[in-house]
Amino acid sequence: MPGLLRGVARTAVIAGTATAVSNRVSRRQAGRWAEQDSARQDVDQQAPAPAPAAPQSHADDMTAKIDQLRQLADLKAQGVLTEEEFAAQKRRLLG
Repeated sequence: MPGLLRGVARTAVIAGTATAVSNRVSRRQAGRWAEQDSARQDVDQQAPAPAPAAPQSHADDMTAKIDQLRQLADLKAQGVLTEEEFAAQKRRLLG
């Protein structure tokens, strides 16, 4: 009987530890998702860049587009933009 009780107690300890670790991982992941959601909301709330008032030369226009593409790529690399959001903004910019 003591061997059976020891086995049951050991199983309970292992199961409790696994549950605690699983809960901690779940909470950490939920926190990361919340951070990503708030970052996406911040990006959504930003006003789009105003259209240029005066016509620019082709070289100036291309330089501005390249700079905007770099900014979008940086936001994507930081995880602020998803691949779909990046593609949509790129199409809007180049299209």
